[in-house]
Amino acid sequence: MARTAVVRKINPQQHMAQPAGSGRASTQFNVFTQRDLGKIQQLNKLPEEIRFEMQVVSSVLPFRVNEYVINELIDWNNTPDDPIYQLTFPQRNMLAPEIYDRMAQAHRNKLDAESIKTLAKTLRNELNPHPAGQMQMNIPQLGNGEILNGLQHKYRETVLFFPGKGQTCHSYCTFCFRWAQFVGDKNLRMSTTEAAKLHTYLAKHTEVSDLLVTGGDPMVMKTKFLVEYLEPLLRPEFNHIQTIRIGTKALTFWPQRFVTDEDADALITLLERLVNAGKHVAIMAHYNHWRELSTPISHQAIARLRNTGAEIRCQGPLLAHINDDANVWAKMWKMQVKLGMIPYYMFVERDTGARHYFEVPLAQAWHIYRDAMQQVSGLGRTARGPSMSASPGKVEIQGITEIKGEKVFVLRFVQGRNPDWVQHPFFAQYDPQATWLDQLKPAFGEKEFFFSADYREIQQARKVA
Repeated sequence: MARTAVVRKINPQQHMAQPAGSGRASTQFNVFTQRDLGKIQQLNKLPEEIRFEMQVVSSVLPFRVNEYVINELIDWNNTPDDPIYQLTFPQRNMLAPEIYDRMAQAHRNKLDAESIKTLAKTLRNELNPHPAGQMQMNIPQLGNGEILNGLQHKYRETVLFFPGKGQTCHSYCTFCFRWAQFVGDKNLRMSTTEAAKLHTYLAKHTEVSDLLVTGGDPMVMKTKFLVEYLEPLLRPEFNHIQTIRIGTKALTFWPQRFVTDEDADALITLLERLVNAGKHVAIMAHYNHWRELSTPISHQAIARLRNTGAEIRCQGPLLAHINDDANVWAKMWKMQVKLGMIPYYMFVERDTGARHYFEVPLAQAWHIYRDAMQQVSGLGRTARGPSMSASPGKVEIQGITEIKGEKVFVLRFVQGRNPDWVQHPFFAQYDPQATWLDQLKPAFGEKEFFFSADYREIQQARKVA
């Protein structure tokens, strides 16, 4: 049955959050980048050396934060340990010592801006800016051989779309595996402004059931651009597109996008129209800590989205310094269920950027996941994980056990470049230090994993293409 669209105009004064000790949450979006570090009042209380370190790290990794995050989410009495502070503000150890030292020396020598930029570009290339083969193996082509740089088609059923106007965020996560999108280097950036090419590709690929609009964050775009991309999917030639997913961190970093922004009502109307037309709309919400769910305006944003008929599915990586604690995950999943959202994925930190600062050994990750699962009801156990989004596919750690006297990881694909791999269990030697799939070795004396030969053929085929 079609839903009846109900769009209520929002009075900003009625929907401002009332956080303790900081007044009402602003409806005016104000953002700070690296050049504005000196304007953030809370940083002035930190030692000068810490502020210098922030300047150095943010010369290599992108930095962007807004007043809502600063005033409503960070406990400034608990820095540097506060999880949202770690999530948004650069820390010295996010760069390897040799990379940090080279950039720090450049700043101490007061090199000009262009020299700093050139050095930063060199250093970034050492940080694996595009992991999991996403530039070499995921970018599709039209029938005439034209490469579609703003699309990725890794799994049969799902196409990722990177709209050009959505390649930034309301704030940046320090761990983000898509950090290369935000550093101003066109050679590292995936995006397109051509909706027609997206629609042409989707019309020709009827095996695709899911479109994932990603970024950056698509919710930084004005609603009129989302309409341009999404409304054409209601035409009959796109009946095979059953699900429209929108990946966003806006529910954390700027929930006002759904409540008090000038085109918030238009956005709600668009989502309702898609749902009423029979599309499954899934808001793929990125959450890393229960604190992100704690403000009244975030609850209002969640309620408005749910009232459109869209589902909100929650995902995020397990991160040292932020959420490497089973109690944090259990509390977050419980809050998500209470608010009507669906826990979806616990990811493993990807092998890019500041990985060495945030990564957690796979064995520890599994114990955290298991201990958190034991604390929630069945409705919270929808979260899959810990899951590695590796080049062959999404590999889930199902457990640690002993078989025939050998301690092993029990693994399976929850998604794969070859659909035949999905749900196929396999085993790796137990390694308490391993943090990623490529560090694991097959168990029981096997020379390679069951998918390895097939994966090599896929790699070769992509290179030939």
